[in-house]
Amino acid sequence: MTWLTTFLRRPPIGWWDLADILVVSILIYEVLKLIKGTRAMQMAVGAAVLVAMFYGSRWGRLDTVNWLIRNFLGSIVFAIIVLFQADIRRALAHLGRAPFFRYFTKEESAEESIEELVVAASLLSAQRIGAIIAIERQVGLRNYIEGGIALDAVLTYDLLLSIFQRTSPLHDGAAIVQNDRVAAAACFLPLTINPRLSKELGSRHRAAIGLTEENDAVAIVVSEESGKVSMVVDGQIERGLGIDELRARLRLLVLHRRAGQARRESVQYT
Repeated sequence: MTWLTTFLRRPPIGWWDLADILVVSILIYEVLKLIKGTRAMQMAVGAAVLVAMFYGSRWGRLDTVNWLIRNFLGSIVFAIIVLFQADIRRALAHLGRAPFFRYFTKEESAEESIEELVVAASLLSAQRIGAIIAIERQVGLRNYIEGGIALDAVLTYDLLLSIFQRTSPLHDGAAIVQNDRVAAAACFLPLTINPRLSKELGSRHRAAIGLTEENDAVAIVVSEESGKVSMVVDGQIERGLGIDELRARLRLLVLHRRAGQARRESVQYT
């Protein structure tokens, strides 16, 4: 009962102690979640066995075993770096995508996403491949994402070109961009019922108009017949945009909108 008496004689736990325990618990949880299902999980189990053997050898006075473990632990750090360098890179990348750090890279990633969209639209237009790309802003597009084929992939022009190839099973429907990632493809959007629209507009243009009439999304449409690039916002379509015009419009509607939202959030939390 000596250990219990010693424990009860410790000073009371303060708020900083609770914060310390909470931070360590979150770190352990995130590490376990990150290594789950990877080779690092087996390494963690092996390390736990070594720690148990170390203390067990001290308790059982197994001096040779304890000496071997102590000498082996000196080089285990370098072995982990060499054997699990890919997992370490993935862990650091995961840390960099945390919400706190994402705030600092939001504008840069949005600029890169806009450039990928512009390049994809120009290539699709040159090849006269029909496409519709919806960009989520403040109003979520989850209902349409769940109705398509989930991707959750990094936004690149190569991916968009692959999606809209005529031989691709995903080319029918729209690709939806959410938080600088392609959330889903082959998503079916509601067609507008506006009777005043030109009869020249096909189903892609009508679907883009129908979507933006219901929320604040931005839609890019590439015509299969003419190869012209159009942008649809708030149910209004701008046809025949050039590449520079498309880039400028996306920066105004997406990049500046995010910057303004970020400033409002920073003011709100200060």
